[in-house]
Amino acid sequence: MVEMQEVTIERLGAKGDGVARNEAGDRFVAGALPGERWEILEGGATRRLSESPDRVAPPCRHFGQCGGCMAQHMSERLYLDWKHATVREAFAHRGIEADVQPVRRIPLQTRRRAFLGVERRGADVLIGFREEGQHALVDMSECLLLDPAIVNALSHFRAMAKIAMPERASGRLVVTKVDAGLDVAFDNGHKMLKPDERAELAKLAETARVARLVVAGDPIVVRAEPRLTIGGVEVDVPPSMFLQAVPEAERLMIDLVLDALPKKAKRVGDLFSGLGTFTFPLARKVQVSAFDSDRRAIAVLEAAARRTTGLKPINARTRDLFREPLSPKELEGFDAVVLDPPRAGAAEQSARLARSKVPIVIGVSCAPATLARDARTLIDAGFKMGPLVPIDQFIYSPHIEAVTVFRR
Repeated sequence: MVEMQEVTIERLGAKGDGVARNEAGDRFVAGALPGERWEILEGGATRRLSESPDRVAPPCRHFGQCGGCMAQHMSERLYLDWKHATVREAFAHRGIEADVQPVRRIPLQTRRRAFLGVERRGADVLIGFREEGQHALVDMSECLLLDPAIVNALSHFRAMAKIAMPERASGRLVVTKVDAGLDVAFDNGHKMLKPDERAELAKLAETARVARLVVAGDPIVVRAEPRLTIGGVEVDVPPSMFLQAVPEAERLMIDLVLDALPKKAKRVGDLFSGLGTFTFPLARKVQVSAFDSDRRAIAVLEAAARRTTGLKPINARTRDLFREPLSPKELEGFDAVVLDPPRAGAAEQSARLARSKVPIVIGVSCAPATLARDARTLIDAGFKMGPLVPIDQFIYSPHIEAVTVFRR
């Protein structure tokens, strides 16, 4: 006899799954919404018994199979409440009653970079995202997140893969929409390309408006330098280097950072600077010291600065701020610091900032939990945290960007 349990979903979990409580503790039910009753069978199989009024028809045909989105089945109201609660609860967990502003929405079809799986199965090529929790690749025919320029080029990418990849091979396709078109890189088992194959790839690149095509590290076609304009500065974009995924979200974050600057600021530190997302807009107003552990990113930043006029001095240095955070002494003289670390946060650097004399720290993070942890360090040292602005850069996913300002 199959053992069955009926549960009522009470809330949404951090990953967008429904959470029910019983004697054994919390039960997580994928795809469930608050208020719904679900049946849980032995072995983990589930069946929905009632439907929430907040359940909507997913707008993408791949939803439920493709692992790129988690929340297309939620109403707009429930979706925004969930995202808002994700940020609010992360800070409450650290004992911080944050003034969380309404979630800033970002339009669909604006993501300019995609890391896609690619598989060649003889004459067939599959390109898309992996199934949630699985290795299986979902062959993509549409996507509500990606810029249409990327989606419209999928047929060209499949044609390229038939030439660039061995017959039974799998790998990764990195596509970025840059100012001159698309920057495309196939990362897969190397195949020695013949001259006629290279010529065919060049034709396909021309048709698909590909600025650069790289196969297994080998630049096959470079029709134009793959660059993006950030803060009025043309910046080179290596295929796999970190980049803000959505330009609309990037512009909003830049505006929030610039608005937080003191009127008389002269010198600002940009920690975890990357390619210069904040460095260059800041350098239109103040001197900037930029630090990042990626030597390539610092080299790109320096090259872009040399090509550009009208900027205040930029001092860019390679430094691993996890292993060697800037000391309070080194932080002297900064009128403000922008802190934009990876998902792991910046625990050690925050501790040094807490002991420094820096008057303003502008926190930018794609992980509210680690931002809250680092915020606790700064608040305990006497900083006051301003309003927290959530930005829905990662649409339909459990992730969300957040920006806040700490002042002494």
